[in-house]
Amino acid sequence: MLAFLGFATIAVFLILIMTRRLSVITALVLIPVLFGLIAGFSFYELGEMSLTGIKQVAPTGILLMFAVLYFATMLDAGLFDPIVSFIIRSVKGDPLKVIMGTAMLTMIVHLDGDGTATFMIVLSAFLPVYRQLNINRLILPGIVALSVGPMHLVPWSGTSVRAMSTLHSDAVHIFNPNIPAIIAGISWVFIVAYIFGKRERKRLGIVTLDYSHNENMTEEQKKLKRPQLILFNAALTIFLIYSLMMGWLPAPVLFILAAVVALVVNYPRLTEQQKILKAHGANIFMVSSMIFAAGIFSGILTGGKMIEAMADSLVSTIPQQHASFLPLITAIISMPASIFFTPDAYYFGVVPVLSHAATQLGIDPLEIGRASLLGQMTVGFPISPLTASTFLLVGLSEVDLGDHQRFTFKWAWGTTIVMTIAALLSGSIHL
Repeated sequence: MLAFLGFATIAVFLILIMTRRLSVITALVLIPVLFGLIAGFSFYELGEMSLTGIKQVAPTGILLMFAVLYFATMLDAGLFDPIVSFIIRSVKGDPLKVIMGTAMLTMIVHLDGDGTATFMIVLSAFLPVYRQLNINRLILPGIVALSVGPMHLVPWSGTSVRAMSTLHSDAVHIFNPNIPAIIAGISWVFIVAYIFGKRERKRLGIVTLDYSHNENMTEEQKKLKRPQLILFNAALTIFLIYSLMMGWLPAPVLFILAAVVALVVNYPRLTEQQKILKAHGANIFMVSSMIFAAGIFSGILTGGKMIEAMADSLVSTIPQQHASFLPLITAIISMPASIFFTPDAYYFGVVPVLSHAATQLGIDPLEIGRASLLGQMTVGFPISPLTASTFLLVGLSEVDLGDHQRFTFKWAWGTTIVMTIAALLSGSIHL
């Protein structure tokens, strides 16, 4: 019963946001509460579960609030204007080159395995370019989402660490066999980027653009530019990212300090600071509110044992006579599973059950880990409503989550399928 209610919660949520019957925020709160009541939980119990979920996402919510403020301040001050100018001149108004370049930069930046940092850096650099060229607004978050997927299999990403921890293994046995699959996934993403680029080039043509700081800019925006502080802002941003990677301070604290310093140095007058806060307040609210609403969603599903029941149900659906296909089935459903399971729930809940079943069937349990990493919260995390970084991606891109999922899902699943074929051919998983 709990498994059915868990799947029903997620299915109804997805249907309502994709058909735009409810906003993401209201759906994230109302749907799990409704199904929690149907499951027999009291309002008090649901409140406790929700509070637990909110506490779990609170650091991420605070991080994203001040991260958005920081990068918004840098954009207003003009830190990224030279980068945008260089990109515009390099691509010469060609949407194909822009989109291919987006994929390449995203993969390079995502070598650190941190989705949040990657989204903030790449979107800050490319969003003005996409706006200037009038490229389909869903392509930027879509190609960024696709590009981080294969790269998220690096052994230091949180997802890979969970898989290795659960299976008591290491990068040599989990990551190395998947290298051919990763290469295949990267190749597929570039093919998709080429398809998007050709489509947009045909629609828009190649536009001759000479980027200027004064172009398409109001007088108010011009007054906010701080070209004399570009070296300070660049040094502060580099130091911030380096500190984030080194873990010198908790990430939320780091971004709070950085945002405050950036705001005070660039805009020492109180009236100017108020303008910045008012200009970006709506975007900051939308990103942070969705994070806390997602905390209620995951808190009820986890606290109500629905995710645990869903994991058991998932394993029981595999027919005994098809047990040898377990790694293949795991790989194929790994990307869509990102929509239903948090990384903790999947790798600490589902993977142990699947690996135990594999052992009983004479299958190497490490194949389950390698198969899972081909999609579950790697390729799938940038479209999952259960990860905070997804809301950062759509929030900064100013697109609707449902629109993003509809646009990206089939291409992302294509990445997983291509990687699965490569994994089969290379022997990372077997039939």
